[in-house]
Amino acid sequence: MVAPKTPKPRMPGDESPENRAARIIRVDQAGEYGAKRIYAGQLAVMGHTRSGATLRHMAQQEDAHLDAFNRMMTQRTVRPTLLSPLWHVAGYALGAATAFLGERAAMACTVAVEEAIDAHYTRQQDELGEEDAELSGLIAKCHAEELEHRDRALEQGAEELPGYALFSGLIRAGARTAIWLSERV
Repeated sequence: MVAPKTPKPRMPGDESPENRAARIIRVDQAGEYGAKRIYAGQLAVMGHTRSGATLRHMAQQEDAHLDAFNRMMTQRTVRPTLLSPLWHVAGYALGAATAFLGERAAMACTVAVEEAIDAHYTRQQDELGEEDAELSGLIAKCHAEELEHRDRALEQGAEELPGYALFSGLIRAGARTAIWLSERV
């Protein structure tokens, strides 16, 4: 049996649990919104292809994640990131551009984004511990489905894209930058 984590003592200047939860909800809602827009762009280009069903499945899960974070924002009166208009355009553009490059590029985009989200959600779960069971539970559910998306994209040949390492590295860096900005703005 694993012993529960002992909460770290708060030090002067540490973020309050309420502020930490608000920051996490804000950035995760922004991320799920960005993901919804990426899939919208990909579906606009590839919705009729053999990848369409896979993309629609992933998009539906992202919609459910976004709805859950939107509800939590309302319940806890958390403001959204001020960058939502940017993520609206950038997400769609990234999705459409990668889809125009073909199925492997679209799937490589999914892998790259989901790898950034995997690290992000893991960090958040470690940070929260047992502090906020409702938020931790939502993050755990979303995290599992994001890993499913990554695995499906890998099965669909994402790594077979010529220049995969560079391509996915650039997208992963962009996703990490979007996370960093959405936590702060």
